[in-house]
Amino acid sequence: MIVIEEEQVRRILTPEKCLEVMRRAFCDLEEGKCAMPQRLICTMPNTAAFGFMPAYVGDYFGAKVISAYALNMGTKYPSHIGYVILFESEHSTVAGLIEAGSITEIRTGCVSALATQLLARDDARSLALIGAGAQARSHMAAIRLVRKISRVTVYDINPAAAERFAEENRERYGVETIVCADAAEAVRDADIICTLCPAKEPYLTADMVKPGAHVNAVGTFSPTTREAASDLIAAGKLYTDYTPSAVKESGEYLIPLKEGLIGEDHIRGSLGELLLGKAEGRRDDREITVFDALGLAVEDVAGARMVYEEVRSEDRQ
Repeated sequence: MIVIEEEQVRRILTPEKCLEVMRRAFCDLEEGKCAMPQRLICTMPNTAAFGFMPAYVGDYFGAKVISAYALNMGTKYPSHIGYVILFESEHSTVAGLIEAGSITEIRTGCVSALATQLLARDDARSLALIGAGAQARSHMAAIRLVRKISRVTVYDINPAAAERFAEENRERYGVETIVCADAAEAVRDADIICTLCPAKEPYLTADMVKPGAHVNAVGTFSPTTREAASDLIAAGKLYTDYTPSAVKESGEYLIPLKEGLIGEDHIRGSLGELLLGKAEGRRDDREITVFDALGLAVEDVAGARMVYEEVRSEDRQ
């Protein structure tokens, strides 16, 4: 067994490589080549969400064991801490232990980028980020690979974090980056909107989003939490990372369903179905599309597999 820490993960799992790993993983999941039991998420007495997320991807299987602790945001400690335990399938032995926080960060931005590539308008150029932490950085790095981003707006409840992100973004990519006073200002003219905060109550409403925009709702992952309000979900075309998980765990879907604002058929398709041409995407330039991402174990195990195999290949050289 080998242990692979964050530095190696970031060196190997670049956004460019991760995009293709995620594309393959979602196609394999939709075609039944992967198995993904429902994850277990427990709330610890200190409020941390402690998750066990298992998946089987063919030649490997494993689970991400991770804590998501919102109180670490803005401190020197990461909000997601854990490892992916990777087993090889032939003999079911432990192959590796791969740092999970970096995998989670990188793969999440890349999954949103895939959804953006499939659902956003071809001429989308402006990007709004609600949240200025690690996910803002990963989403910028990945989405710029699928759309020519020329303007970024960012809002964070911590203005200093937003200012730091804006400065870094201008220096790294040479893109106009504007810090906004609130979420409404940030999304007002945005073609692509990414909500990246662990919110308990929705803050993105239909009247805040212009016709033709695409939304990646990323920050929440439970039946009782959401970032997008019911009126936005009802007004938009809703897509999921994996529909069997969304109908059990997505507050974006379950809350407006309970309120009677949408029906059970409101989900138009999953990312895998879009990739395989089994679901229809955007039909015109005025539709609002919403991609609701819970985060899937197959993403983590597929990412860990790629990193593990790369490290083993380097060791053999």
